[in-house]
Amino acid sequence: MFTFNYAEGATLFSAWGMWFVVFAVLFLFNEFSRRSKIGAFISFILLPIFLSILWFTVLKEKTYTDWFHLAKVYSATAGCIGFWAIRHYKKRDKNTGKVLWSLSEKKFALIFPPLILAINIIEAVARDFQIGNLGLMKEFFEGEIMMSGAWNYMNGIAGILNIITITGWFGIVIRKKTAKDKSMDMLWPDMMWFWIIAYDLWNFAYTYNCLPGHSWYCGFALLLAPTLCAFTLGKGAWLQHRAHTLAIWCMFAQTFPLFQDQGKYQVMSTYNPDIYFVVSFAALIANIAVFAYMIYKVMATKRNPYMGELYIDLPKYQRVKALGEASILDIETSHQ
Repeated sequence: MFTFNYAEGATLFSAWGMWFVVFAVLFLFNEFSRRSKIGAFISFILLPIFLSILWFTVLKEKTYTDWFHLAKVYSATAGCIGFWAIRHYKKRDKNTGKVLWSLSEKKFALIFPPLILAINIIEAVARDFQIGNLGLMKEFFEGEIMMSGAWNYMNGIAGILNIITITGWFGIVIRKKTAKDKSMDMLWPDMMWFWIIAYDLWNFAYTYNCLPGHSWYCGFALLLAPTLCAFTLGKGAWLQHRAHTLAIWCMFAQTFPLFQDQGKYQVMSTYNPDIYFVVSFAALIANIAVFAYMIYKVMATKRNPYMGELYIDLPKYQRVKALGEASILDIETSHQ
């Protein structure tokens, strides 16, 4: 699946060692940005402004400036800023300081998380179809050696199914502050573990198809960090963790593009068509399974998966929902 670069005295440990460093830094960075309101402001507002100036001035000859890479870094950062506002913005009375409403209680605000997620997936789906249509056979395209094939189309379809199966938009809540956790994470109870696994398989296949020289880090490590956090310390907040880690990785990759493309830490694809096919086929099968289960639940419960929540009877949903604050939307629903 992967070919390690043994140039410049590198060993297998060089790539694996750096993989663990990347994974650990992403995990720890997410902990810092999710637990600190000021830390998130610095990370996703001040830092991108500073780096953007560098990218278009002193680093303009070295960094990625094509539409795809720029769309990726700015859409991921926009997601982080939006999630930060949903988690923390409260309208207060000017005289008493009493909270009148929170952004997390507004339905128009809760459309933003699924929208930014869908846009992010669509960008990658478009790229998969683009590469597939080019008919490349281990040829250079925009700085990467690409190989087109049926896998691009399979994975593009998997990505479309992944978008369709995003459910429970208006069930997003903010995590209650406790003595152990004051993060105020943005919880999405209806985003179940099987959807996350299907997303990870699809996204890994996308990186393997369209970023073959980068998938060791931005596919393997970058996907595992937010998923591990969502299943351990930050339960129920996978999308927030994903946005945080993706944004900081994209900013790093924009600033230091040669980290993955040259030197002893470089890891390339083997460009084996069978592996490409198996990876994308697994992603497609996983997303078909999630889609089929969603349809089954809709038919069995008569619930609308987009205007309401679909998986409310599942224990995993109930455990995450219990971590959240009661919102105006919940109260309104209970009175209906």
